[in-house]
Amino acid sequence: MTEHELVLVVDFGAQYAQLIARRVREAKVYSEIVPHSIPVEEMLARGPKAIILSGGPQSVYAESAPRVESGLFEAGVPAFGICYGFQAMAQTLGGEVRRTGLREFGRTPVTVSSAGTLLAGIPEDLNVWMSHGDAVHAPPAGFAVLAASDGAPVAAFEDLDRRLAGVQWHPEVLHSQAGQAVLEHFLYDIAGCSGDWTTTNVVDEQVELIRQQVGDKQVLCALSGGVDSAVAAALVHKAIGDQLTCVYVDHGLQRSGESEQIEKDFVAATGIRLEVVDAEDQFLSALAGVTDPEQKRKIVGREFIRTFEATARKVDAERHIEFLVQGTLYPDVVESGGGAGAANIKSHHNVGGLPDDLQFSLIEPLRTLFKDEVRELGLAVGLPETMVYRHPFPGPGLSIRIIGEVTKERLDILRAADLIARTELTAAGLDREIWQFPVVLLADVRSVGVQGDGRTYGHPVVLRPVTSEDAMTADWARLPYDVLERISTRITNEVDEINRVTVDITSKPPGTIEWE
Repeated sequence: MTEHELVLVVDFGAQYAQLIARRVREAKVYSEIVPHSIPVEEMLARGPKAIILSGGPQSVYAESAPRVESGLFEAGVPAFGICYGFQAMAQTLGGEVRRTGLREFGRTPVTVSSAGTLLAGIPEDLNVWMSHGDAVHAPPAGFAVLAASDGAPVAAFEDLDRRLAGVQWHPEVLHSQAGQAVLEHFLYDIAGCSGDWTTTNVVDEQVELIRQQVGDKQVLCALSGGVDSAVAAALVHKAIGDQLTCVYVDHGLQRSGESEQIEKDFVAATGIRLEVVDAEDQFLSALAGVTDPEQKRKIVGREFIRTFEATARKVDAERHIEFLVQGTLYPDVVESGGGAGAANIKSHHNVGGLPDDLQFSLIEPLRTLFKDEVRELGLAVGLPETMVYRHPFPGPGLSIRIIGEVTKERLDILRAADLIARTELTAAGLDREIWQFPVVLLADVRSVGVQGDGRTYGHPVVLRPVTSEDAMTADWARLPYDVLERISTRITNEVDEINRVTVDITSKPPGTIEWE
């Protein structure tokens, strides 16, 4: 891979470490996350253009708090501290950090006293996102104080000679006014980054890497219908063409039109060789009589592996497969304890149970990327927007959106209601604002209703529209009442078996996005 400028984000247990890395990449600078336990020599050996110290939950003067080695600031590498990282920088370099008695959480006004380079062109009165009980009271020698709040006498500082800077607030959070501008001032004006990380570069580099890795060998990819596997497959196909065979196991648990989208639109857009396995009867037989959600998940996973294994053996016998494509993303790598250069691989439902005699070498073209970057990549390699911006969908499909036994009849009822909800969301132009929109069929519940002149005894459905950035937390989406009304009216008019539509207004936490 071409050597890009690298910014390392040192994670001190921050809630927002991944968000910092994403914001840096939005500024067209490549970034990776490393744990605070990594030795400074190891960090510096990677030749970073700059280092960002993240926030964290502890007090810098607590006995167990992670420390920042002074050598980090003596190496001549530009560094930027955020929240805990800001205080750790101040303390390590001889500044004063102490408890203020005035904690600041959430939106907080900050006054810029001297813009310097870090805050140049930014309003003097800012609303930013704070999360601290300690504060810097005196900066280290050589630092200019740039801003203050009621609870933070030193809320921002910089030392341009040493190319060090920091802020007490979280510029990476959207709630912080001018947050991206602050980060870019550091990256471009203090650290001297040039911004050489673009989607076009990623496509070109990955295509070259895949060609080098694969040579003239054969490659297999399991398509789930999701964004990650589709983009990974399209990227690999761009590199090696018909050396790639994709397998799509149609388990009959997809939403309306999704199997057709994979079998027709995806192939039309890419020209990929696709093996489709119609396994609906197999999955429904295995799920018959099962109501426990965990059992459903295990059954779907087991049957998927059985089906994929049988198909993989067939393709292997014909083409001698040596590589398997997997849509691992950067958050998967970080959350599995990986990160910079680590080889930890997530347990992927597509391939996690393959037997020892079907072990292939992995190709993971997306393992350095975040979800939003994967979507950009998908558009760059020619995938249709409907596929690239598809809402996340669980591996077990609609089986876990039916509360009760999964049957063909219940799947068809749910598919019809779900299609209406998605169609109306699209018509209202809200697809991109909503992270996910599960529709849940309460199949074991009956409610009294009146349809036409008669009394009905039908099923309720639950609409679960949520907004989120990463699915770790989510809030219920405030859909316009007229959109909800159209969805409700159409479902109860057009789906005979449903006579009641409800909306789930629980955030995550405490609720999960899916019901099962």
